Amino acid sequence: MASPHIEIPVGDRIVKVSNPDKPYFPECGYTKRQLVEYFIAVGDGILRATRDRPTTLERWPGGVFEGAKMATREDYARGQAGFGAGKSDAFYQKRIPKGAPDWVRTARIAFPSGRTADEVMPTEVATIAWAANLGTLTFHPWPVRGDDVDHPDELRIDLDPQPGTDFSDAVRVALGPARDLLDELGYTGFVKTSGKGGVHIYVRIEPRWTFTEVRRAALAFGREIERRVPAEVTTRWWKEERGEQVFVDFNQNARDRTIASAYSVRPLPYAPVSAPLTWDELPDADPRDFTIATMPARFAEIGDPHAAIDDRSFSLEPLLEMADRDEKDHDLGDAPYPPNYPKMEGEPKRVQPSKARHDT
Repeated sequence: MASPHIEIPVGDRIVKVSNPDKPYFPECGYTKRQLVEYFIAVGDGILRATRDRPTTLERWPGGVFEGAKMATREDYARGQAGFGAGKSDAFYQKRIPKGAPDWVRTARIAFPSGRTADEVMPTEVATIAWAANLGTLTFHPWPVRGDDVDHPDELRIDLDPQPGTDFSDAVRVALGPARDLLDELGYTGFVKTSGKGGVHIYVRIEPRWTFTEVRRAALAFGREIERRVPAEVTTRWWKEERGEQVFVDFNQNARDRTIASAYSVRPLPYAPVSAPLTWDELPDADPRDFTIATMPARFAEIGDPHAAIDDRSFSLEPLLEMADRDEKDHDLGDAPYPPNYPKMEGEPKRVQPSKARHDT
């Protein structure tokens, strides 16, 4: 029988873990206690990735079991986003949960709709452990700090393999045209696995530009590497146009779009994590090697490969100049935003090409 709760010291706090023996990854036998202990073991690393950032919590309070499902947009509209009878098994928590300890800090953010929310803002490892007790597997930090929520300090390059491609294709793009372009721009990029099949590259930037400008810079980055290897890379927003290529998801830089943080756990049966790597490790990396069982020992041995990520910030001006050239020389304007966004200035028609052709 599962014990009612245990108390774990985390820094100056005591974090209560309810039902610590509850299976969270039943195929591997990992329990809620092991999940919490994992986050504590890599605490300095995941706190570096989330510190002072408004963070959406991806909660799986029932664990990752066969048939478990994530709440859809329709579930949220019906008020069915949450764990329990008649509700989804997993959901995104964008507002601080009721009953949170008074030491859990928040940051107020604005959604594209104009509505606001007070999101959890980790400032200590105890906040991560507290959230893990609530079933949080994946932490989705905004690319901003709590003292300036409208100016990102992080450019995120998301290399997303499409059907017919895989992690090795994303690695080839990261090590080839993406890294070459980073070097030409004078940027230092920090690379990690997505925890699934993709590769993420982060670049610290000066917090001087809006979300719209940062997204525009990410689109320019993607279009440039697409020009260099057009058979391997696409920036086409509509899935029907992407083919068997690696998609550069520029919209991950739009307001309220987030990426799983470094050291976050992904909801797959074998409990993989989003693993920070060095560039030298990337060619031989296998995402399945990085799990809540293996990462603590790796972290204890080599530390955090992203430890220097805050040492220097870069200017977006070279990429924004590249975006200007795209518009002038290549007649390339903006690209579609995600479907839940209000119509944006300069955005093309937001309808998939096959439907647009049918409508005409």
